[in-house]
Amino acid sequence: MESHPTALPPRDEMLAALMERDASCDGLFLAAITTTGIFCRPSCPARKPRPEHVEFYPTARAALLAGFRPCLRCRPLEDRGRTPEWVSRLLARVEARPDERIRDGDLRAMGLDPVQVRRHFLQTFGLTFQAYSRARRLGKAYAALRSGRTIDDAVFDHGWESHSGFRAAFAKLVGAAPGRSASARDDHVRLAWLDTPLGPMLAGATSAAVCLLEFTDRREVEAQLAAVRDRLGLPLVPGESEILDKLRAQLAEYFAGSRRAFELPLHAPGSAFQQRVWDGLLRIPYGQTRSYAELARELGQPGAARAVGHANGQNRIAIVIPCHRVIAAGGGLGGYGGGLWRKLRLLETEGVAVSP
Repeated sequence: MESHPTALPPRDEMLAALMERDASCDGLFLAAITTTGIFCRPSCPARKPRPEHVEFYPTARAALLAGFRPCLRCRPLEDRGRTPEWVSRLLARVEARPDERIRDGDLRAMGLDPVQVRRHFLQTFGLTFQAYSRARRLGKAYAALRSGRTIDDAVFDHGWESHSGFRAAFAKLVGAAPGRSASARDDHVRLAWLDTPLGPMLAGATSAAVCLLEFTDRREVEAQLAAVRDRLGLPLVPGESEILDKLRAQLAEYFAGSRRAFELPLHAPGSAFQQRVWDGLLRIPYGQTRSYAELARELGQPGAARAVGHANGQNRIAIVIPCHRVIAAGGGLGGYGGGLWRKLRLLETEGVAVSP
């Protein structure tokens, strides 16, 4: 299988490549079809879906955890001509019986060395075979929960032998017991997926404020989820809310060029210095930028440019708290956790010309 980048190209470019079955883009991204629940290579020969039914992911792991399964036509988990026969055989078994638990003894019965299997999957897919199988099952169960299925359906229809085992796996993914996902109580953070022109984002909100907005393919997204859970002391559960609806609408207006300021309650707990930096970010006007050193001076700490950059990278509410407006002293982009191509697109959306 080809290696995947950690950031995605612009959505319109990915859509064009998918519709044209552009094989040169294989390995750059994976296309997930919401109506069928599968993910494909850009070159997949299958009939192409409507654009609004497509989500994009940088890695198979991300697509699996979002509840999608690999396409049986283009086989996105296999590297044509280079995938060992035993890997193809093992992947076929998982897809034929995705809810089956394949243990080391089962691998040995198939004539496979569990250590070799683990090493190959870790090097090729970024997760062990057991983690791959678990992600496959958990993704299906998570998708079932999001679609309104009961917890019993999610547990026993997707390969778990007990509620406790499923709860442990679910909690590791989203940081909350699944029983809370259907709760109407307000003492939790609701998580929702938002589609944007720069790729899908994960949003979180309490009953009172937005507390998370992050690109789903960012390496730090799991750490950000853990930080939200730990800082707020609240469980994270999938769901929707009025605040998330407002966030979704205002983001659409922002990308359409009709909104310059967000009008949303925010809750971003952090250290005193982090909060000063994040407050400083909120004071940078739309269409303007600051260097890390300039922001440090505005905060009254001219020697703290590096610390400002670190706090900038710890921002958990992307775009709304505009860390993308902080650039390098020489006018270059500097860094951006969501990928420099996204930072460039965000600044272009605001009419800012910056050297890539």
